[in-house]
Amino acid sequence: GALRGWSYKMSTIRFSKMHGLGNDFMMVETITQDLNVDWTPELVKMLSSRRTGVGFDQLLLIGSPKTSDVDFSYRIINANGTEVGQCGNGARCSAVFVRNKKLTCKNVIRLQSKSALLEARVEANGLVTVDVGHPCMDPAKVPFIASERLVEYPIELDGEVVRISVLSTGNPHAVLVVKDVDSAPVKELGTKLQQHSRFPECCNVGFMQVLSTSEMRLRVFERGTGETMACGSGACAAVVAGRLRGLLDDTVTVHFAIGDLQISWQGEGHPLLMTGPAVHVYDGDIVCDYSNRTVT
Repeated sequence: GALRGWSYKMSTIRFSKMHGLGNDFMMVETITQDLNVDWTPELVKMLSSRRTGVGFDQLLLIGSPKTSDVDFSYRIINANGTEVGQCGNGARCSAVFVRNKKLTCKNVIRLQSKSALLEARVEANGLVTVDVGHPCMDPAKVPFIASERLVEYPIELDGEVVRISVLSTGNPHAVLVVKDVDSAPVKELGTKLQQHSRFPECCNVGFMQVLSTSEMRLRVFERGTGETMACGSGACAAVVAGRLRGLLDDTVTVHFAIGDLQISWQGEGHPLLMTGPAVHVYDGDIVCDYSNRTVT
């Protein structure tokens, strides 16, 4: 039988494959395509498969705006089918994508996600700067269970105490300072923190190695995806955490596996600015055969 929520006939989806520093996306615009598709977790998991589907960390759906002060709506769906509210690398790719598809000729593009309004500027050098908005350090709003706001929270994991910074940049983040990101137990510790009862909506976990007051290395274990090659909102969260701990200046280069982001934050009351690349890889069509549960 057909998958629940799917139609009984085949649908062809036009898409672009893009990435920001290796954090890769299936980009779909629903403005010129008349897609009668229910983006169920089952469908998204099929599409995200790197062996039998398109393969991606996140599916990004670009649609018509719901209000006049926004250029596009912007849905972010993780590889496991869960929808989230923020993706910094995805915002940069979305700004380039809508221009490539001639959906706009603007250089400054406003995107409304599930939980954030983002402004992305395509620079003359091809890089994209995103105003990510203001970070939230109120534990109740992250959400994180704590009796008061602290710069660092001690949290117990299997009898050991780990000290983390906690904040939201549209998604909840926990940030740890480590001596060496290469040897950090990213998957093991990231999984334990994500499953901790003090994070009722799970979290992204950042492992930050401070090289100087203006430079760091970072690995991020993302909720719903696992470790990705880069995480824009995670880079923003790490810079805020480092600034609040007195470790970093207001402009920081964040090194990921295959490239860098520049993050600027003047302090509380100021927005986060993120600058980095957005790369188009290819365009494609994929046919969803609902009766046979395949994508081709």
